[in-house]
Amino acid sequence: MHGTLLQSSPTKHAFMSEHHGLLQPLPLRDMEAKQHPIKSLKSYPEPGGRSLQASASDGVSEMETKIQKAIDFKVEGHRCYKEKKFREAIGKYHRALLQLKGVHVVDGTAGSEVSLLNRTTAKLNEDQRRAVENTEIECYDSLTACLLQSELVNYERVKEYCLKVLGHQKDHFKAMYRAGIAFYHLGDYECALRYLREAKNREPTDTNVLRYIQLTEMKMSKSGQRDRESGKET
Repeated sequence: MHGTLLQSSPTKHAFMSEHHGLLQPLPLRDMEAKQHPIKSLKSYPEPGGRSLQASASDGVSEMETKIQKAIDFKVEGHRCYKEKKFREAIGKYHRALLQLKGVHVVDGTAGSEVSLLNRTTAKLNEDQRRAVENTEIECYDSLTACLLQSELVNYERVKEYCLKVLGHQKDHFKAMYRAGIAFYHLGDYECALRYLREAKNREPTDTNVLRYIQLTEMKMSKSGQRDRESGKET
């Protein structure tokens, strides 16, 4: 009897069950499927123990929180500005912009920064993108208004912030006008006149714009006269 059982095929092996008798071996791929059931990629945990899906959800929530905080700081800045607390207002606007630092993802959004979502590819939806852009425009525009109220105006910073606004919104009247003022006081009269004329095209009867255009043209005329006189001397 034992001799009979030992005469099995060298390539195929049968397995005996105490209750069911002879069992046929499973094909290799069926055995592997039972041992390693396939999971969805989203269900695999990250090194920290969180799933990719949960991480993405947390990242989006964090992004929304930062956008809302930025809006809240902007509103506080507006309140300080109305109360003529310009230094406090500047601080609020800067804090709002810091909240937005990193909110942009590489999706074509203007002024894109380092992604807030370190391990996800979530993108700003249309409402979020619009909220971020509008908040940035308002903060930079309000910062220039605050700076121009200072005793010692930093015209270089005014110019920088105006150009940021115009980078988002090319026809922004106040940014054009204030950029013209900044360039005027920085001694770049050609750029000043260019921005002031663009502002005049938007608001042809604005007396402040017209006054600065006149001042700029006078400076350019005097500068040209000096150049002609120095040319004669040489």
